[in-house]
Amino acid sequence: MANWKSKVLSIIGKADDMSDSVRSRIRRLTGHDDRLIIHAYFGHGTMRQVVFKGRVLEDEGFILSEDADTNWENLVNLYKRFESDEVPGARLRVRFGNVEQEVTADGEGYFSLTVDLNNHSDTRLWQDVDLELLEPLVAGGRSVRAAGQIMIPPATAKFGVISDIDDTVIVSNVINKVKMLLTVALLNERTRMPFKGVASFYRALQEGASGSENNPIFYVSKSPWNLYTLLVEFFEIHGVPRGPLCLRDFGTNKPSPEENHKMSRIESILNTYPGLPFILVGDSGEQDPEIYHDVVKAFPNRIRAIYIRSVNPDPSRIAAIDQLIAEVRETRSQLILAPDTEFAATHAAAEGMISTGALAEIRSEIQIDQTTPSPTEIATDVI
Repeated sequence: MANWKSKVLSIIGKADDMSDSVRSRIRRLTGHDDRLIIHAYFGHGTMRQVVFKGRVLEDEGFILSEDADTNWENLVNLYKRFESDEVPGARLRVRFGNVEQEVTADGEGYFSLTVDLNNHSDTRLWQDVDLELLEPLVAGGRSVRAAGQIMIPPATAKFGVISDIDDTVIVSNVINKVKMLLTVALLNERTRMPFKGVASFYRALQEGASGSENNPIFYVSKSPWNLYTLLVEFFEIHGVPRGPLCLRDFGTNKPSPEENHKMSRIESILNTYPGLPFILVGDSGEQDPEIYHDVVKAFPNRIRAIYIRSVNPDPSRIAAIDQLIAEVRETRSQLILAPDTEFAATHAAAEGMISTGALAEIRSEIQIDQTTPSPTEIATDVI
């Protein structure tokens, strides 16, 4: 499956690069008369240093999806997300706290920067950052600005959470190639649903056993940055705690393997917060168990628990994960293959990572979710 996905990503990436090249030449001849927009992705860091990423695009007037959107409207919206007109070489001014810094976007319109902080005293979990486009100038001299947010875990945090998204938080049917493509293409952020109880489980992890820990949550996925706004809106609609997203650039001829992308992002997060233990959450559909196993080996005594949602019933896959469970146990960490959210939440409560009161709330939410169609049922009806 990994080879199949790599080939698809490579083909799409080459097409995207070719399209970008043509549009870039046209813009150099005609100038930037279209409206421009700054996409500010969630950043993260510490009281000493923060990292931030975003992208400058031409504003296509994208409208968020509605419950009643048809399959065709969802497909058109998906096309708009991937047919982005980036602004290469854009120059921006970024202000955070008492620091001001300029940054230049790359050929795909992406920009990223690391900001060293001096005497930063704001202890809120989420803090505002201001962005202003300096170049290129737009017609009429209109100012282009955006507000972003940066997450800085407070001293009350007892652990962090790193989670996959597809088939961990939201159903994507990754073990069925055709169904996966149709699910992504024909459903939207409103008609796709989280797994039962996952929103309250993640809220419980963020709150911790005391209910006020403000534990940080990070989402590491192979999904492209083009889906960023869809995912953020999905989290907001369904009550899943927000957190920095580590996604991939689709406009590349040779997409890096999933394990390289995830491992490098997880390593970066763990190195940023050396004094904080972590919980890893993923699924059995692809390589999450193997990647998380390697994380435990590379960062001994840093991983409190690994929760793997069981989505692949193949006996050979289950046997392979059983072997990983045994190997992780030797490190004094735990890998739990969970059939559902309640199973994982019950273990987390027993380990003192969430409160027993939160466990009751999770079970209540699962009961409520039982009355609505599951993500699989929705996808099946559409397909």
